[in-house]
Amino acid sequence: MDIKVLLASPRSFCAGVERAIEVVEQALAHRRPPIYVRKQIVHNTHVVADLQTRGAVFVDELDAVPDGSTVVFSAHGVSPAVRAEAERRGLDVIDATCPLVTKVHAEARRFAARGDTVVLVGHAGHEEVDGTMGEAPDVTVLVETAEDVANLEVKDPANVSYLMQTTLAVDEAAGVVSALRERYPDLKGPGSDDICYATTNRQEALKAIAEESDLVLVVGSANSSNSVRLMELARRQGTAAYLIDDVSGIQPEWLDGVRVVGVTAGASAPPGLVDEVMAALNPSTVEERETARETIQFTVPPTARQSS
Repeated sequence: MDIKVLLASPRSFCAGVERAIEVVEQALAHRRPPIYVRKQIVHNTHVVADLQTRGAVFVDELDAVPDGSTVVFSAHGVSPAVRAEAERRGLDVIDATCPLVTKVHAEARRFAARGDTVVLVGHAGHEEVDGTMGEAPDVTVLVETAEDVANLEVKDPANVSYLMQTTLAVDEAAGVVSALRERYPDLKGPGSDDICYATTNRQEALKAIAEESDLVLVVGSANSSNSVRLMELARRQGTAAYLIDDVSGIQPEWLDGVRVVGVTAGASAPPGLVDEVMAALNPSTVEERETARETIQFTVPPTARQSS
């Protein structure tokens, strides 16, 4: 079969994901086992499985972590209540929260302190959303869509601020903010975008290939918000698109009559998984479309390398 692949760039790991994985790797290298990780360190089944084989123990909540043990907080961040529980129980905490999520937490505290109702645009149940809302739970409300804005009730319409989950679809999030501005003309927001550079870059890279593709394959796990947004974005542009955890997820019938396949990967998907997909497609032509070059790196916290 004569297939051309359009390869989106940037794709796969971002700086925050690389940092979070390295935090766990350093903890495994320097601390006495077991090393516990609250929630998935990043939302990718392959990353989690690999770290499990190397000794990391993933738990849903801190009550599964014995007192005094080492625990890593995931890249998605945690609420102050979780931090307080860890301190009360004498847990040795290593914080792998992405610095861009930490920024949103700081904004939530600042907006709440000045008396605003804080509207968080995000997806209910996502760990990042749970952590951010925990910064000021009494004054923070969650909206997912522009339609949700019509049902909002706030204490003072003149004092409303908004924040965003870092992994949203840029165009959809803009629609929600537009609805908020229409309802609350004095709406205030963050000084710089909350949607992270990596999410934005991967969406722009996808746009550069989606319209020319007959099919788009997005490598990423189903619980990865930024990966799901990529699939949805391609579909909104009228292109058939599927989210696959790895090469085994490709259904042969998807390729029937397909000449051009767009390939990308969410920010938590390992680059090697893309290589395996490319090998399976065995394209006659590969064209990489680079829309941005990422040079950002985040330092691993010193606590990750400390011996216990």
